[in-house]
Amino acid sequence: MKMKRYFAPDMRQAIRRVREDQGPNAVILSNRRVAGGVEIIAALDYDEALVNQALGAYENSGSPSPTDIEDVSGADASPGIAQANQGASISSIREDLKALRDLMEAPLLQFGWGEMRKVQPLRANLLKRLMTLGLDASLCREIVDQVVQNGEMENGWVAALKLLAGMLPVADDDILSEGGVIALVGPTGVGKTTTVAKLAARFALRHGRRHVALITTDSYRIGAHEQLRTYGRILGIPVQIAGDRDELAAALNHARDRKLVLVDTAGISQRDMHLTEKLSSLNVGEQRIRNYLVLSATAQSQVQNEVIRSFRKAGLHRCILTKIDEAGSLGGTLATLARHGLSAAYVSDGQQVPDDLHPARAEKLVKHAVELMQQHQQAPTEDALAFNFGGLVANAHV
Repeated sequence: MKMKRYFAPDMRQAIRRVREDQGPNAVILSNRRVAGGVEIIAALDYDEALVNQALGAYENSGSPSPTDIEDVSGADASPGIAQANQGASISSIREDLKALRDLMEAPLLQFGWGEMRKVQPLRANLLKRLMTLGLDASLCREIVDQVVQNGEMENGWVAALKLLAGMLPVADDDILSEGGVIALVGPTGVGKTTTVAKLAARFALRHGRRHVALITTDSYRIGAHEQLRTYGRILGIPVQIAGDRDELAAALNHARDRKLVLVDTAGISQRDMHLTEKLSSLNVGEQRIRNYLVLSATAQSQVQNEVIRSFRKAGLHRCILTKIDEAGSLGGTLATLARHGLSAAYVSDGQQVPDDLHPARAEKLVKHAVELMQQHQQAPTEDALAFNFGGLVANAHV
């Protein structure tokens, strides 16, 4: 294959020269306007591998080989134009070839997904249902592969849900039974203060309010102290304010005889450059504080991943899922917990204190995710399914 570059005052003349020189079977690789007219790069017996080889040789040598691309300029084209635009033309070829690959890839993925639906309908249907549940493509593939390996495709949906439940990390400890010093951390607006009130009320009902103490370190939000103080007055539980590490240490020392001490922290963005520094104020020497991340189920999976990665730098013990009653889908949240291995201790499904707080159970979370899927029926598009699973047909076994 031999590529040639043609210059002409207009496109009609350029195409005529290509036809006259290479015939009707020539392939136009790129065309662009340049000073003095237009430029066309054409090839006969087009072969993408040879094009890439030629381009690679050009990049390695720093100059094009005369046998790689030959200039065929018209009388009206200036010789200086070819030299000035030589590098740009090579770059244009690469861009055109990339676009060609992308153009060819989409139909191939569609074909692969279509073949899977015909040849392995059970596998394709299971992948689609798991994506409708809200799981990401990688977790869908992992679950389906395990179902296939276990020979459970005939009852694949139930088997897949059991596998998903087994992947979910849930806490085996219980704040309401064990007590301790617990700090609730997380971004603004995820429900930390309300969750503190729920835990305090539950513990007070079980052990007595004299065994509970509340501390707030939130000195940023207007009215933050008043909100927790209101809960404290209703529950009959003292509330102390700690503006810095020393004040927190003093407040914890004052409450050392309490079985449960709950620390309500200020909301911090996961992108805050000083997040680790701000959370380090919870390290107060002998007092062992366990950090529980409060994670909203309404947040996008990308945001949840970012939140967990950022707050984990400061040390996380468990997490508490909130606002699951407001979520349109729960699968993404479950996939996030499974991916990071962060155990869920409690789930919150409303604003009522103390009713809307429950211990996290994997089976119940999966069941709720399925209920949300059935309510909303937000099935992925065929394009999305083809993009995620179109390349799997060669590796499918059922």
